[in-house]
Amino acid sequence: MILPSLQQGGYACETQKTVGNRIGGGRHKVDAIATKAGRNLLVSLKWQQVGGTAEQKVPFEVICLMKAVRDSSGTYEKAYLVLGGRGWKLRDAFVKGELKRYIPYQGLVEIVALEDFVALANGGKL
Repeated sequence: MILPSLQQGGYACETQKTVGNRIGGGRHKVDAIATKAGRNLLVSLKWQQVGGTAEQKVPFEVICLMKAVRDSSGTYEKAYLVLGGRGWKLRDAFVKGELKRYIPYQGLVEIVALEDFVALANGGKL
């Protein structure tokens, strides 16, 4: 769903790209880099079909995406963390920005529901 919506919106896409190292070490791969009009955007996808640990990984992914954007010296303008699936208990809280009370990611990372991301990407409005 993600790649066709990005292409529909006029974005060129590269998938499974390393964008640096995660905090604590290890390569940081994002699911996609979307490029349009000289803007490069990181896209990380998290899927939660049933209750589990994906919710606990969201804050760490936000921190790693912040690091990737900051360390890129302007190569990456912003990152999107896309949350899909029906198994989330905290998806609404994450999408509404409640994590900003604890991690200052404003302007670097945007957390969005899958449906909202698809609509933005289809319209070329990321």
